[in-house]
Amino acid sequence: MKKATFLLAALLLSAASVFAQGEFSKLNRQASDAYNAKNYRTSGELYDQAFKQSKAQPTNSDFYNAACSWALAGDANKAFQYLDRATLAGWENVAHVKQDTDLTALHTDKRWQPMLTKLEATVAKLEAGYNKPLKQQLDSIYAADQGGRQKYEEIEKKYGAESEQMRALWKEMEATDARNLKKVTALLDAHGWPTRKEVGKMGNETVFLVIQHSDLPTMEKYFPMAKQAMERGDLSKSAYALLQDRLLMWQGKPQVYGSQLRNDPKTNKMAFHAIEDEAHVDERRAAMGLEPLASYAKRFGLDYKLPAK
Repeated sequence: MKKATFLLAALLLSAASVFAQGEFSKLNRQASDAYNAKNYRTSGELYDQAFKQSKAQPTNSDFYNAACSWALAGDANKAFQYLDRATLAGWENVAHVKQDTDLTALHTDKRWQPMLTKLEATVAKLEAGYNKPLKQQLDSIYAADQGGRQKYEEIEKKYGAESEQMRALWKEMEATDARNLKKVTALLDAHGWPTRKEVGKMGNETVFLVIQHSDLPTMEKYFPMAKQAMERGDLSKSAYALLQDRLLMWQGKPQVYGSQLRNDPKTNKMAFHAIEDEAHVDERRAAMGLEPLASYAKRFGLDYKLPAK
């Protein structure tokens, strides 16, 4: 589900689904907040309630998040039920399912492999018209991108953020990012930003992730291409919002959507980079399919309140 704080972009891939209006929105946010507070059973129950009571249409990400909460709560039956619903609703990120430590407890269950087989078969049907060599390349890049980052939380907890093990992990990730960036920029220069018809939603998000993890000159070069992909519906609005915020932050300008946090040297704690017109940030976030900033802040242990309008 949601992983290390330094990888803000990854929050999109499994959790930042567009929040529907009304009761579903409220319950969905509460479920997400409960997950972040490690109240996994409460989170699962809130997802149950949201899906049962609301007339809103849950996304595959909503079902997947519910599966993660129930897996961590120790209820494998409900976890597999929601993984099945996520599959039927169009979840296509097989690599994330295999890597997600939220689901580790399910790996020894006899239903794990059949679930993966069904998911892979369903995804294969979805990908029938894709550019398969390109999609396979992007799947490999995604797995490499996330592989090291999946280790972050465990290493930080076991050895500490300033440990030799953590420095080694950062070095590993930097080398992986450099290799991935070389492949993705070659693709973009020769082919342009791929469409969803060619590589699907995850293929698009993979290109975004690699650019998001790059340096300022690279982001400036490919941001216009990302904007075009978003405008034609290939790149999600939420991914575009994170990329725009990261670019603005590195340019020393206020961000628009409040997605980027930095370590405050004065307090040595996480804090939001400056936000333009902060009082209206939630309106802009909602337009891009992002949850309210107060809920987002809780992922990082922050108690945030919007300034008065």
